[in-house]
Amino acid sequence: MADLPPPARVQSLRRRLLRAVLVAALLSFALSGVLTYREAQHEAEEMMDGHLAQSARLLLALVRDNESHLLDLATRLATVRSDQRNLYEPPLEFQIGRADGSLLLRSEHAPRVPLAASPGYSIVDHEGRPWRILDLKAASGDYQVQVGQAIELRDRAALEVAGQSVLPVVLISPLLLLLIYFSIRRGMKPLDDLAADVASRSPENLTPLASRSAPREVQPLVAALNRLLYRLRDTLDAERRFTADAAHELRTPLAVVKVQAQVAQRSVDDDDRRHALTQVVAGTDRAARVLEQLLRLARLDPLAGLPHPAAIDLAELARQVVADAGPAAAGRDLRLQATSVRLRGDAELLQIVLRNLLDNALRYTPAGAAITVFAGLQAGEVRLGVADDGPGVAPDDLPRLVERFYRGREASAEGSGLGLAIAQRIAELHGARFEVGNRPGGGFEARLRWPAAVQSDCTKASTSST
Repeated sequence: MADLPPPARVQSLRRRLLRAVLVAALLSFALSGVLTYREAQHEAEEMMDGHLAQSARLLLALVRDNESHLLDLATRLATVRSDQRNLYEPPLEFQIGRADGSLLLRSEHAPRVPLAASPGYSIVDHEGRPWRILDLKAASGDYQVQVGQAIELRDRAALEVAGQSVLPVVLISPLLLLLIYFSIRRGMKPLDDLAADVASRSPENLTPLASRSAPREVQPLVAALNRLLYRLRDTLDAERRFTADAAHELRTPLAVVKVQAQVAQRSVDDDDRRHALTQVVAGTDRAARVLEQLLRLARLDPLAGLPHPAAIDLAELARQVVADAGPAAAGRDLRLQATSVRLRGDAELLQIVLRNLLDNALRYTPAGAAITVFAGLQAGEVRLGVADDGPGVAPDDLPRLVERFYRGREASAEGSGLGLAIAQRIAELHGARFEVGNRPGGGFEARLRWPAAVQSDCTKASTSST
């Protein structure tokens, strides 16, 4: 035995959706965190620059008011230095001088940088570390001050501020991811319920799936599955009907064949043997005819429409059926009335209809009766059928003639009772109406009717008879 191919890897819709949503959420959280961090860091640095400017102005005010007591001022300022362990209060170092650049006062750890001629911010290197320096002159122009902070301390404070801003995003992200996960699971539950409903079905349970609980996006799938279930049910019904019909209809001819074969086996008279063998052949022909009709019905029943419709000429189709029936119509007045009308359909199936109708007419009309095969426009409709002037059918039998295996209570000729049922099914596939009835002047008529709009071409009528 050949090795079976490995099963194809089936991707889970839930996993794909979760993966896509979670990746998008994580990217969004990461981008939000980065932007929030950078913005918070920028704001923290601007706040510290503002603190430098405010401190520089306070120092200028103090120097102007305490120029004669600068040493005492330096001592007092040293006592209010902030704790280096407090990130939000980095130590502030300063230098104070006159407008000519001479130094008046400086803090213990202030960078030894000459007082700048022009005010503004700058970065300087002090003891191997960068410092942020602000030079500021008094409005009177007589004093200038320089304040600075180590950038390392400023960065630590900015990092702490930015981290605290990002912290809520980091803490809430897992909760949001869990909410997304459970929301998707809950949202996909109708699909799980639908799959469970389908999986629990047995071949006998082909009832439609419930669509009210399914979300709108799944409605087309549910509708398609229901259509499939309808088709499966129709197919199984057709198979059961075919099996029952075949068993019922073939039982009698096969039993007759067996009996006649046994008679022929045991008969010592040649005439009796020949008669028995003739009955065997007749029974075999009948069984073959019934089986052929059953197979034809089994092929037609599952169809929802014509598989390959094409433009056909009904007049030409009728002529062909009449020509093929020539030998079988011996002793009958077989006529053809044909108007060239073209419509879309299956020529082979419509020929089967005409042959069945013509075969019924030949079987049930006496010798010398007139049989007419007609096709074309009549009374504003497209018609195709067979009419005869035979004895007709009992009015009580007319409604049941299209039932399978119903041959009428007064039927005397051999037949399967399937010809008109096949004709009705073919008419349904062509969008036509199939009608049977007795003619007003005597006789019987069976026909297919279409509205005149189905014709694609109409030509000059021609009438002939054979």
